[in-house]
Amino acid sequence: MKKLISLLFIIAAGLFVFAQEEEATVTESIPVDSNTGLITFQEVVEETGTKKELFNRASEWLHHYFKQPVYVTHVRDAASGVIKGKHQFELKYEDKDGTIKRAGLIKYYFKIECKDGRYRYTIDNFVLTQQSKYPCEKWLNTAHRDYNEQWLLYLKQIRVYAIDDFVASLKEYMVPKVIVEEEEW
Repeated sequence: MKKLISLLFIIAAGLFVFAQEEEATVTESIPVDSNTGLITFQEVVEETGTKKELFNRASEWLHHYFKQPVYVTHVRDAASGVIKGKHQFELKYEDKDGTIKRAGLIKYYFKIECKDGRYRYTIDNFVLTQQSKYPCEKWLNTAHRDYNEQWLLYLKQIRVYAIDDFVASLKEYMVPKVIVEEEEW
């Protein structure tokens, strides 16, 4: 009997430690700008092409990625190589019955800056909008008095959207297309 109780205690402790490790890895995988304190995904990507070519590829990507790119972007300056915009995506959660429900909209800003041989993307200012606006950085504080376990799920969705969807699509589109010239007979 003592062995069974000890075994159950060890299993419960292991599950507790695993849950804490998952919580730590989710919050650690969310980059926070040290100056602004905001969740900020930013990277400089080396890519072949002039500033103009990279800007044109980024502009084409906007039409590929967004349904209405004209409404999403508010700055498209070819001379400086800068594109700025604001977009939103839906946040979801699973209730006790296993039904996927809408948790709200996450609004964010993005900026793409192009220079010769490189470009930089910045995705920041993530805000949950429901009846009022709620900065998503609060979800990083697991010691908050209103802490909810759903916050980890929300942070994962932000990371998946920003890195696996937005950034992956942008990087793929920014690679120059190989033009194969057909031989004439």
